[in-house]
Amino acid sequence: MRSGRRQDAADSPVREDGGAQWLVLVYKIPAEPTRLRAGVWRKIKNLGAVYLQNAVAALPYSPASERALRLLRNEITEMGGTAFLMRSDVLSGHAEAVDAFNAARDAEYEEIVDKCQDFLKEIEKEEHAEHFTFAELEENDEDLTKLRTWLGKVEARDVLGASGRAAAKEAVQGCEQILEGYAARVYAEEEGAH
Repeated sequence: MRSGRRQDAADSPVREDGGAQWLVLVYKIPAEPTRLRAGVWRKIKNLGAVYLQNAVAALPYSPASERALRLLRNEITEMGGTAFLMRSDVLSGHAEAVDAFNAARDAEYEEIVDKCQDFLKEIEKEEHAEHFTFAELEENDEDLTKLRTWLGKVEARDVLGASGRAAAKEAVQGCEQILEGYAARVYAEEEGAH
């Protein structure tokens, strides 16, 4: 496991033989109202699970993931649906399951990198227009906080070592450095105004 944080062996989704234990949620939701289906889909995506096929989602095992999926299973049954939560090993296709999970994380990391590029363009635009105000600095600082939080959430889901982590971390760190430079200009403008 290439994750930067240490996990207890009992909590790790990766077994000693290199395989991973998975949680599989199989569910059926009433067709109407459609908002129920959309709500379940959003929750599954927010947990970082991948769809193996329609209404069958998988997530590497952890106690936290099990709790979250048990709660979701309960919500599904309360809305009149059916749901089964299983812990399983992949007997065949393990690499494909890991690849699908890591591809989902890499897509999230790529989205973070894209948003970081947007952030850098915004700072460049403010510098070009010479908008060195505390209001602009505060707005950009809030955007950077959102990027950091988002990166943290994706890293927490990245338990199987997706390859995009380093690029996303580097992109966020680049945003931090550029914002520091922008902040220095805002401070200099403020001091020059007095």
